[in-house]
Amino acid sequence: MNDAVLIRNERETDYQKVEEITRKAFWNLYIPGCVEHYLAHVMRGHADFLPELDFVVEIGGQVIGNIMYTKAKLIDECGEEKEILTFGPVSILPEYQRKGYGKRMMEYSFERAAALGYDTIVIFGNPGNYVGRGFKSCKKFNVCADNGRYPAAMLVKELVPGALDGRKWVYCDSPVMAFSEEEAQRYDDTLEKLEKKWQPSQEEFYILSHSFVE
Repeated sequence: MNDAVLIRNERETDYQKVEEITRKAFWNLYIPGCVEHYLAHVMRGHADFLPELDFVVEIGGQVIGNIMYTKAKLIDECGEEKEILTFGPVSILPEYQRKGYGKRMMEYSFERAAALGYDTIVIFGNPGNYVGRGFKSCKKFNVCADNGRYPAAMLVKELVPGALDGRKWVYCDSPVMAFSEEEAQRYDDTLEKLEKKWQPSQEEFYILSHSFVE
């Protein structure tokens, strides 16, 4: 990896480029088309968004990736709330994927999140992409979805060992995640037209997103 790699906070002048990168990275990956670029678009204006944990990675002055964080929370069986983090979208331009840039950007963001006093991250993602970054099954930390089940795609990372003490926790996303597909489609209709099509990764996503750890 060359010395011209820079990880820095996203600037307003990066917004359009970041959304283009996010759209290219996710297009046809999980569904025909994608919605992640719309999430990036609306997330920045939400109270749960954390601009200090909004990073881009540059190579030779060109932005090629981004990671965005929002606040989330865990609630225990007594109703006690714990503020935590979630991230996503996390995007690398397709031609730069599998070269270590996403790993480097994530590791940097973990260090910054811990420095800000956060001790836990919960995400939804393909375990194959994240277990190497220290994420484990939510079941191992007794963190469940609001239906009491443990989704295979829900992964937990303790930034501080022992931050989760074995109590049963229910994960609650930020309300910014609850946008409508119709809103996302209307936004996408304003952008350059890309072909929506089926590819095998969509079936993999369907299987994973409907799977649970017992």
